[in-house]
Amino acid sequence: MPERVLCLLIGCLFGSILTAAIIVKLKTGRSVSEFGTGNPGMANVMRIFGFRTGAAVLIGDLGKTIAAALICCLLFGRTSVLPDGKPLGQTAVLWAGLGAVLGHNWPLWRRLKGGKGVAVTCMAIFLFSPLWGLIADAAGMLVVFRTGYLPLGAVVITALFAVFAGIFHGTEACLLAAALALIMLSRHYRGLIRVIQGREEKNAQYLKSRK
Repeated sequence: MPERVLCLLIGCLFGSILTAAIIVKLKTGRSVSEFGTGNPGMANVMRIFGFRTGAAVLIGDLGKTIAAALICCLLFGRTSVLPDGKPLGQTAVLWAGLGAVLGHNWPLWRRLKGGKGVAVTCMAIFLFSPLWGLIADAAGMLVVFRTGYLPLGAVVITALFAVFAGIFHGTEACLLAAALALIMLSRHYRGLIRVIQGREEKNAQYLKSRK
């Protein structure tokens, strides 16, 4: 258990580094919450500041997830801090990913006002299970391209991966994947309601770069 807690904490630490907030602050001297929807994520930044700035945010969010996962894998993937404990193996990556999502979505330094964690989640599940993570990520992207709705695709990614994790990676991974799915749903349920009501913006408009 201590290893899992440490992985979670390491993930939270890296996850709370909001790339969007840093880049927008450096670019404008103002808080990201003052622009667009106020969400410190790639989509909002790209819509306001253009493709290059949005891509920089995306790279930063993916990078911090990779860093957290790598550190936890190196520390706890093959060894245990307990003399008689079993190493976490690849599950250390998923614990770190969960922590990164929690830190990104609810950073303490921004009074729990963070992003929605889509990019962080997609990278976390891919790092844990490259094949099934990639399939889940691709399926979610396909849903977005076919329907135009980002919230719908985001929820599909984690729901599908939770099924894959349960089938191919065991109980612990399934529970962690289910937690990621619930978190994703909690961040997008308003968007899903707008989809049902026909009021949600299509992704072509939402991701539109500033000219």
